[in-house]
Amino acid sequence: MMKSYMQPFPPCYSRLGRGRKISGGNGAWYNSWTVSYPRPADTGDVESFGYRQELVRNLGSFSSFAAGFSYISILTGMFQMFHLGFAAGGPAFFWSWPIVLAGQFLVALCFAELAARYPLSGGVYQWSKYVGNRLVGFLTGWIYLACLVVTLAAVALAMQSALPQIWSGFQIVTTGQARDTAVNAVLLGCVLLTASTLINAFGVKLLAAINNVGVISELVGVVVLILLLARHAVRPASDAVLPTMGRGTGSAYMGPFLAAAALTASYVMYGFDTAGSLAEETHDPRRRAPRAILQALGAAGVSGLLVLLFTLRAAPDLRDPMLASADGGLPHVVKSVLGAGLGRIFLCDVAFAIFVCTLSVHTGTVRVMFAMARDGKLPFSGGFAKVSRATRIPVIPAITVGVGAILILVVNVKFPKIVELITAIAILWANLAYLLVIAAMLWHRLSGRTEARQRGFSLGRSGLAVNVLAMFWSAFMVVNVSWPRAAVYGEENRFAAVRYTAALAAAGGISLWLRGRLSCRQEAQQHVR
Repeated sequence: MMKSYMQPFPPCYSRLGRGRKISGGNGAWYNSWTVSYPRPADTGDVESFGYRQELVRNLGSFSSFAAGFSYISILTGMFQMFHLGFAAGGPAFFWSWPIVLAGQFLVALCFAELAARYPLSGGVYQWSKYVGNRLVGFLTGWIYLACLVVTLAAVALAMQSALPQIWSGFQIVTTGQARDTAVNAVLLGCVLLTASTLINAFGVKLLAAINNVGVISELVGVVVLILLLARHAVRPASDAVLPTMGRGTGSAYMGPFLAAAALTASYVMYGFDTAGSLAEETHDPRRRAPRAILQALGAAGVSGLLVLLFTLRAAPDLRDPMLASADGGLPHVVKSVLGAGLGRIFLCDVAFAIFVCTLSVHTGTVRVMFAMARDGKLPFSGGFAKVSRATRIPVIPAITVGVGAILILVVNVKFPKIVELITAIAILWANLAYLLVIAAMLWHRLSGRTEARQRGFSLGRSGLAVNVLAMFWSAFMVVNVSWPRAAVYGEENRFAAVRYTAALAAAGGISLWLRGRLSCRQEAQQHVR
C-alpha cells in the first residue's frame, strides 16, 4: 500500500515545503508535502500522534528487552560501582539493593502504562508532554537529555574497571601521580565513545545485532558468575550482609547506608525506560515495550541481587581494603576467587558488556534528542531532526551526543573524584526527570482527564496507589542523591549537584526563550511575504 504522509516541522521549517501549514493535535506544526513509500506496520500509531514514520521498525521482543537490559547492564554497573557502595556502607550496603529495586519497580510500572499509551520515540519526553503539557515535556526532556549524555560519559569510564585488570598494558597513563587512574579512565572512555558514535551512525540493524549478542553474553556471564561465586562461598549469608565494618550501628548507620544506596544501586537501576524510547523502531510497541521495561528491570534487579550476595559470601576477607578501592572492588574479588586466568576471561565478558551498555545509552540519548528536535524544542532542530535516507538513523544527533560525552570527560579530567561526580550527577538528573513524569502522570489522574483504554499494559484500579508511591519514591531519590556528601562530591564540591542542576535549568530556560523568539520572528516574516 502506498500512502501520503504529513511531515512534522516546527514553524521555522515551513519554508521547506509549499503546502498549507496546519497545527497538529500534539501542539507541533506541520507542513503538508507528499512522500510515497511502502507503508510499514504500526505506522498508524505514529500518524495518530501527528508524526510521520521515518525510523525503521526492526526490533522484536528480545531486541526491545535487550535495549533496556543492556542499558542497566549488571556487569557494567556492579563492576564499576561496587567499591564505592562498599566503601560507604560496608557489607551491609547489600540491603540498599532490594530497597532501590522495589522503589524503581514502582516507577517502571507507571512507565509501562505510559509506554502502552504513547508508543513514540523519546520515551519520558513524550510521556510527560502528553500527561502534563508542552512545558513539562520540555523540562523533562531537557533534563533527561542532559542526564543521558552525562550517563554516557560515566559508562565509558567503566572500562577502567576492567581493561587494566585484564592486561596491565591498558593502564596507559603511568606518571606516578594520584590522578593517573582518572586520566587513564578518560583516555579509555574517549576511545570507547568514538567507536560508539561510529556504530550508532551506521544503522539500527547493526546496533540490534551487537546488542542482542551482548545481552546473551551478559546473561550467560551473570549466571556463570553467580554459580562460581556460590561454589566458592566461605561464609553464611548472615555474616556477609549484616556487618557494617565500623560505619556505625542503629540510626548512626543511616547516613552511610543512604550514601551507599545513592552510589551503587541507584546508579545501576535506571534507564529501564529505554525500550519506550525505541517504540517507533519496535514491532507492536504497545504490547512489547511495556513488557520489555518490566522484564529488563526485573531481570537486572534479581540477577544483581544474587551477584552482590555471593560476592560478599565468596570474598576471601571482607576487611581487605582493596574491596573499597577503585583499583580493586568486584574485579579484585573475581580474580581472587576464580584465579587470575579464569578471572581475566570473565573480565573480558565484562568489558564487552560495558561496550554494549555504551552503545545502548548512546542509542537512547539519540532518540530523545531526535524526538525533541522533531517538535522544534532544541536549537538547530532542523539538523537534529533529520533522518539519513541511507541508514534511517538521525546521524547528526549520534555525532553530537558522542562529542558531548567526550567533552564532559576531557573538561573534568583533572578532577580526582571524576567517577563519583559524573555518576552522581547522572543519577540525580535521571531521577529528577522520572519525578517530573510521575508527578505529571499523577496530576493527569487526579484532574479527571481519562482516555479510552488502549490495548496493552494497564495498571487498572491500582494505578493511583502505584502512582502516588512512585512519586514519593522518586522524590526521595532526588533528595538522597543530591545530598551534599563529601564522600560523593568531594569536600570542595559538596554542592556540585545543586550548582550543576541550577545551571542546567537556566540553560534550558534560555534555550526555550530563544526558540520562542526565533519562531515568532519567522512567523512574522512569513506573514509579511
